[in-house]
Amino acid sequence: MTPLSYCTNVHPAQDLPGVLAQLDEFALPVRERLGADRLGLGLWLAAGVASALADDPAGRKRLRAELDARGLEVVTLNAFPYGGFHDRVVKHQVYRPRWTERARAEYTLDCATVLSGLLPGDVEYGSISTLPLGWREPWTPGDDAAAARLLDEVTAGLRAQDRTIRLAVEPEPGCVLDTVHDAVTWLAGRADPAHVGLCLDTCHLAVSFADPAGAVAEITAAGLDVVKVQLSAALHVPDPRDPAAREALDAFDEPRYLHQTRELAGGTVRAADDLGEALTDLPGEGPWRVHFHVPLHARPAAPLSSTTGVLAAALAALPDRAVHREVETYTWTVLPQAHRQDLVGGIAAELTFAAGLVEQA
Repeated sequence: MTPLSYCTNVHPAQDLPGVLAQLDEFALPVRERLGADRLGLGLWLAAGVASALADDPAGRKRLRAELDARGLEVVTLNAFPYGGFHDRVVKHQVYRPRWTERARAEYTLDCATVLSGLLPGDVEYGSISTLPLGWREPWTPGDDAAAARLLDEVTAGLRAQDRTIRLAVEPEPGCVLDTVHDAVTWLAGRADPAHVGLCLDTCHLAVSFADPAGAVAEITAAGLDVVKVQLSAALHVPDPRDPAAREALDAFDEPRYLHQTRELAGGTVRAADDLGEALTDLPGEGPWRVHFHVPLHARPAAPLSSTTGVLAAALAALPDRAVHREVETYTWTVLPQAHRQDLVGGIAAELTFAAGLVEQA
């Protein structure tokens, strides 16, 4: 089994010196806190860093040497955010450039070139998670055709890599490929399953009120693979009409990231594109789930909760074949103050908790 990784999009590095600095400030201390010989990183490289490294074989060798020297290894990259992921306001900008834009294809291929040079020799493949085409609006049949053409170009580029690199399309609420069903429908018969599959983000899965086992079964039945799982949990609100719950939710309504919210009532899922909108517009007739990645080991106090049960069910449903597993809590710095922890200690505790779930699956 490939090692459990944590995703470095929690760190704001926008250049190579910043990436190297975060290895010393966070990744190495996390490994030491865990007492592990090796620690997996799900590396996030902003587009400018990925481009520079793709054009610089010596730079890639240096990065590999810097990782090796610290007992760190990389089998997966997160190429969903293009850049500016820690700007004061990110919201819908995280979905740009879309898969209709050549910049998205170039960024993805740059990441593939970099990852090929970072992979340990004993792993079957490297994975790159990417956005589900773009935000749902605007999206036209012409956009659909353009995205399919660029996906074909990227797939050809993946085939040309020195190592096997697989793209993992990550469904997200509010996007063109909102659910696993949407992603399977779009990819099946269009994508080469040897190089393109799905990234199952278990926070997104939970927000959609999807059945984890059913989602995995649908992917497999379509001849596709779960290439990567992002181990994450959403906020769960059993009773959104409870004044105490609404007061607690107010603290999570922060300005940087989009927090899509879904309500399940009478078998129907109602949608709001952000938590503030939900607090105003959703009736609260059934439970809510909020796209806010909460630390796995530190679920919020009642009357709020988290969806670690969905994560555990998804892990149990995975096939035995190799799947990359990455803990992705990028929201540490925007958590309400009462929920924040020392980042090194928090990441280490979350990885320990996640490793226990993987072992039980």
